[in-house]
Amino acid sequence: MTSEIEIGRSKRARQAYSFDDIALVPARRTRDVHDVRVGWQIDAYHVELPVIASPMDSVMSPGTAILVGQLGGIGVLDLEGLWTRYEDPTEAFARIREADPQDATRVLQEVYRPPVLPELITARLAQIRAAGVVVAGRLSPGQTQRHWRTVVEAGVDLFVIRGAAVSAEHVSGSTEPLNLKRFIYELDVPVVVGGVSTYTAALHLMRTGAAALLVGQGGGASSSVRQVLGLHMPMATAVADVAGARRDYLDESGGRYVHVIADGSVGNSGDVVKAIACGADAVMLGAALARAREAPGGGYHWGDEARHERLPRGYRSRVGTVGTMAEILNGPSDRADGTLNLMGALRRTLATTGYSDVKELQRVEIVLAPYDPS
Repeated sequence: MTSEIEIGRSKRARQAYSFDDIALVPARRTRDVHDVRVGWQIDAYHVELPVIASPMDSVMSPGTAILVGQLGGIGVLDLEGLWTRYEDPTEAFARIREADPQDATRVLQEVYRPPVLPELITARLAQIRAAGVVVAGRLSPGQTQRHWRTVVEAGVDLFVIRGAAVSAEHVSGSTEPLNLKRFIYELDVPVVVGGVSTYTAALHLMRTGAAALLVGQGGGASSSVRQVLGLHMPMATAVADVAGARRDYLDESGGRYVHVIADGSVGNSGDVVKAIACGADAVMLGAALARAREAPGGGYHWGDEARHERLPRGYRSRVGTVGTMAEILNGPSDRADGTLNLMGALRRTLATTGYSDVKELQRVEIVLAPYDPS
């Protein structure tokens, strides 16, 4: 049992750690970098890179979802985003990019006011499917019951239900909540659900039949959830806790393996490596890919929580542009800050620690070594 710290006479708290608080330890054996593998398998789909592109409009368009798929990852399109509200969202993107900082939140609220159009959901997913890559689309828990049939009929391969905090036991006195267990059971499509940050919540979600869980609250570089709601769970502890739930559920279910995907605070190659070391099978990248030359945000980044009409919990942030999507994922790199060649860095870490694949890297020794870049 993890020791607790006394906050005051009536409250104790558990110490939790971020990726900046930990480091990996090289092993006694090293390996040639050409002999390591970074691919993984989710449901029936073998993926060359343990990367899922975050369903954020600043990152994913139908075109960039296809590009990420062609580069070896999975791109997830936000099916409540600009691409399903506008036939041509060019002007909406321009308004967001050009807004003064003090007006950015109001502009986000305005451009996301038009309704989601089911025919555009169908058209965008068909465009991705025609390219021959894995088709993945995201809905929020609140909109899943309204649009899920359109998504499934469009031929989605992976159905992503993503919110800031998703539970298997949502309680509502005004509306009928989404029954995840029944929904997933009746759906003939693998479902990825998140975010989740605790062992108990993860175990309950695994029992719903989800193929994978998203760990974290997403949008780390553009989120103000901690400032607005007071909610936060450092990612190293969150991933390790959910990986512990996966281990226990594996025994409980008689061998059913649920994938763990780190979603949040994965901004550079070192964070990718640490997320996997803590137990993740893959990472969901937002800001890291928003820096791509092809990203629709044009060097700006925002998440769905930033556009909420009554209580925004994020903001438009400037992340800049560092290279192409291919250079960010597979290199080469001309920078030493971990923003380019993320998979090259992962392969180098595998070689340096002596492990042959991503699953083995989950066994690496970790030490507490807080890092202060200043």
